[in-house]
Amino acid sequence: MFLPQEIIRKKRDHIALSAEEISFFVRGVVDRSVSDGQVAALAMAVYFNGMSTDERVALTLAMRDSGRTMDWAQWHLPGPVVDKHSTGGVGDVTSLLLGPMVAACGGFVPMISGRGLGHTGGTLDKLEAIPGYDTSPDLPRLQRIVSETGLAIVGQTSDLAPADKRIYAVRDVTATVESVAMITASILSKKLCAGLQALVMDVKTGSGAFMATLEKAQTLAHSIVDVGNGAGLKTAALITDMSQPLAPAAGNAVEIRCAIDYLSGKSRPARLHEVTLTLATHMLMLGGLAANAAEARDKLLHSLDTGAAAERFARMVSALGGPANLLETPDQCLAQSRTQVPVIATRTGYISNIDCRALGLTVVNLGGGRRLPADRIDFAVGLTELAELGARVEPGQPLALVHAHNENSARNAMADVIAAYTITDTPPQLPPVIQQLIH
Repeated sequence: MFLPQEIIRKKRDHIALSAEEISFFVRGVVDRSVSDGQVAALAMAVYFNGMSTDERVALTLAMRDSGRTMDWAQWHLPGPVVDKHSTGGVGDVTSLLLGPMVAACGGFVPMISGRGLGHTGGTLDKLEAIPGYDTSPDLPRLQRIVSETGLAIVGQTSDLAPADKRIYAVRDVTATVESVAMITASILSKKLCAGLQALVMDVKTGSGAFMATLEKAQTLAHSIVDVGNGAGLKTAALITDMSQPLAPAAGNAVEIRCAIDYLSGKSRPARLHEVTLTLATHMLMLGGLAANAAEARDKLLHSLDTGAAAERFARMVSALGGPANLLETPDQCLAQSRTQVPVIATRTGYISNIDCRALGLTVVNLGGGRRLPADRIDFAVGLTELAELGARVEPGQPLALVHAHNENSARNAMADVIAAYTITDTPPQLPPVIQQLIH
């Protein structure tokens, strides 16, 4: 028999916890025999003293086993169950693109996604901009949709990793969110609940990322790869650039429109295309659907060129309650803002720096994100036609198009966008889009 306070004391004193102690504590989180104060105390001890890889694996597995897990054996799927997860950013629509692409190549993608956090957009919020789309189906329906369409992008249900939900809520109000050990366990416990065979992690770095420096991104990426593989899940991580928005759009309905344009072939922005293809390539290779990167890329490009990926996206949307004609008539299905105003450059020069986080917060201030958990989102607002790093601009040339609810909101957003862009006489050194592979 263990005591929660003794487990806390051990971690406070830099003593490694056993798998049994960690499992006991996590069970107490779920049955409430462990108090919020004790969760907070252990979280702070872990924040300062860290955890070994063995401890992180034990915590991840205990959190996974705190609720239900998906078993795919009865579904007799003819391909691997694979997924991708991102640490979040601005204009990151890769989930909406690579899920259908990988499904069209023979993978099965049960993607448990999240809502916007701080300045970052949430995949669930974007999908809820689609009228009727159900982000919280029960597990049997979720598994049926994945088996029939190859993918479903939905939210975490209350019976998946419930320990994570309570631990995260305590971390959020006790300044312990940034613990790498606990971030790792939080991400992987939810992914392991989905019964995955392979996971590719997208760890962002730059001004729009939670892990703003390359060093911090590398630390998290190594932790996730080590713990994922240690828990029996084939895991790889890519460190990718978030020093500017990944897509030329940031918001909810505007990013859905961007995803539709990409899948239909109307517009495939270069940086977004490179990150999406690279992540999906590693998903195919880890899942055994391609022998090498060249074969994987060929298959993925074929899924786009033939319309197979777009068809998978349309089938997923329809299966989850969205309109069957979304891809054909997005203007009729998606909300559009009342006010659309361009933000104009005031001088000649090169865009040498973009405060990506500030652009994300601009979308939040427009109403496209939440200040408080209960806030309602305005799906129509956001930014589009965002100018990229290194672009040469002239006075009068647009840096972005603001989509706002009213003129006053638009004026505030315009000032924020101008402040987020730095224009200089010399072009900047552009960071690589894909910075590192860790596996």
